[in-house]
Amino acid sequence: MNGVQEASCNQPGGHYLRLRESSRVLQLCWTELPLNRQTPVSCSWYRPAGPVDGEPSLFLTRWHKERRRRQEKNEDEGAKSYLVFSPDVCQCKMETIEQALLLAIYCAVLLTRELVRLFIENHVKDQSQLDRTEVIKSNLHPVFAKVFSLDYYFEEVQKLRFEVYDIHGTHSIGTRDDDFLGGVECTLGQIVAQKKMVKPLLLKYGKYAGKSTITVHAEEISGNNGYVELSFCAKKLDDKDLFSKSDPFLEIYRINDDETEQLVHRTEVIKNNLNPVWEPFKVSLISLCSCDEDRKLKCLVWDYDSRGKHDFIGEFYATFREMQKISSGNKVTWDCVNPKYKQKKRNYKNSGVVILSDLKLHRVYSFLDYIMGGCQIHFTVAIDFTASNGDPRNSCSLHYINPYQPNEYLKALIAVGEICQDYDSDKRFSALGFGARIPPNYEVSHDFAINFNPEDDECEEIQGVVEAYQNCLPKIQLYGPTNVSPIINRIAKLAAGDGNIKDASRYHILLILTDGVVTDMADTREAIVRASYQPLSIIIVGVGNADFTDMQILDGDDGVLRSPKGEPVLRDIVQFVPFRDFKTASPAALAKCVLAEVPKQVVEYYSHKAISPMCPVRDLPTPILSPVATTPTE
Repeated sequence: MNGVQEASCNQPGGHYLRLRESSRVLQLCWTELPLNRQTPVSCSWYRPAGPVDGEPSLFLTRWHKERRRRQEKNEDEGAKSYLVFSPDVCQCKMETIEQALLLAIYCAVLLTRELVRLFIENHVKDQSQLDRTEVIKSNLHPVFAKVFSLDYYFEEVQKLRFEVYDIHGTHSIGTRDDDFLGGVECTLGQIVAQKKMVKPLLLKYGKYAGKSTITVHAEEISGNNGYVELSFCAKKLDDKDLFSKSDPFLEIYRINDDETEQLVHRTEVIKNNLNPVWEPFKVSLISLCSCDEDRKLKCLVWDYDSRGKHDFIGEFYATFREMQKISSGNKVTWDCVNPKYKQKKRNYKNSGVVILSDLKLHRVYSFLDYIMGGCQIHFTVAIDFTASNGDPRNSCSLHYINPYQPNEYLKALIAVGEICQDYDSDKRFSALGFGARIPPNYEVSHDFAINFNPEDDECEEIQGVVEAYQNCLPKIQLYGPTNVSPIINRIAKLAAGDGNIKDASRYHILLILTDGVVTDMADTREAIVRASYQPLSIIIVGVGNADFTDMQILDGDDGVLRSPKGEPVLRDIVQFVPFRDFKTASPAALAKCVLAEVPKQVVEYYSHKAISPMCPVRDLPTPILSPVATTPTE
């Protein structure tokens, strides 16, 4: 089940979901929610109403089917409560999703009295319900078994809302019989970064719902993140040649769901040998068996013919599960059988034996593996304070502070920073400037802290960076030139210190905001080549209407960036975009564009260094009290 796109309510008490193929599953869990012991509990989730991309299939939820069945039979469901899960902003995507999440939710100590009633027409104005959990009766600490599927995008702020309800009667959410027991808002990025997020439930107007809390536990679902290295040999194959021995080669086919056959691998030909040993080969688990260990594989052995009329020696069927038996130390063998010989020859046994002599399973780690393993994203912003920006006191200046609308520098800073802050636990970000004369001596600096504290250039959260930027403008003199290599070298040196730790604990993102082409292009190219060996990604946003054509050289999309001496970058770490391309778009569109490559860059760095994700102790969700009755009613 893939990304839920839209929900609508076409019948009383029922909810339809527009679903799409997804790679993430969510399960809900919560804690400390006071409730009458006789009150059942369930959970639901919402997404924004409005147009969506593509043509998603329309599915009827199990909840709706069961509720409709009960309504037709006039069954009394009794008192129930449930949790609502709502993404406020979550645009649908057609891209292939490579990662999957399992979210578990549990709760405890539910409220014992009616506090707030929530009506669906008042609550759902810019969002629509996605889904809900099953209903659990007579339990103060319900643990929900319902699982959900969502697409996860690092480059987007995916806002979620969870709401808890106590239901009475057979009506759907929003009727007068529903009691609102509390809600909470967060982003999917926060859940991923924390792996287990605990937040207090809030009533209307931000009032705490007693000691009620909700716990959301995230876990990645493994999928296409691995490949296998296989080594085959054969013994005593049939001789198909008259004056020499057979020239055997092996073909492996995957049998698809529609019974068609897809060639996975063809080995090299071993000349004049009835006991061939083929070269080891690597193949992804997606290609080999579609990540289904029990999917049938058809293996054919041929005698090579230079005219293309190869002679059939024999075949056998295998599965990846059978192949993995080699891990116990025993080789796995199959009889290579020619069906015609088997039918005609009474004492026919086989046309040889094919042996799997070695199997090595390799894990390919994903961005989620590193983030959920504890990797922190440290965000640094570098701002251009050269004179070409114009006098900040003039409304035509790119640095002009409009009390009613942020300038382009602030728009870009906030759009990217709001994404990155979810992945940094201390929420402190370095804020630097270049190209200005700074106090007290008003000498030109190309690497200074905009809070004017050289010992600590970090600001509290993105709002702290915004305030430091606004406060520093009256204190500096915009000057020049536009040299960015000093700041790149500074952050690369900082990242190199983290890189020497030899674990996946910290990765750096440097956002450079500039209004023109850099002056020190040669030094900048050299600095980027050096930085490509460190845990660092660089995003450059061109502000204003300057000609940024020469800046495209720093973005490796049109070719490999090289230093002035000709040394290529180890990996592509730079993304450049002009802000004017996003003037009429939402800030989220800019963030999506500049951050889309970061997950790949993170994986490339740690893969090159052969560094695995850190492995924190798994903290499985467990109820505070033993669940006395967790059987769902629907």
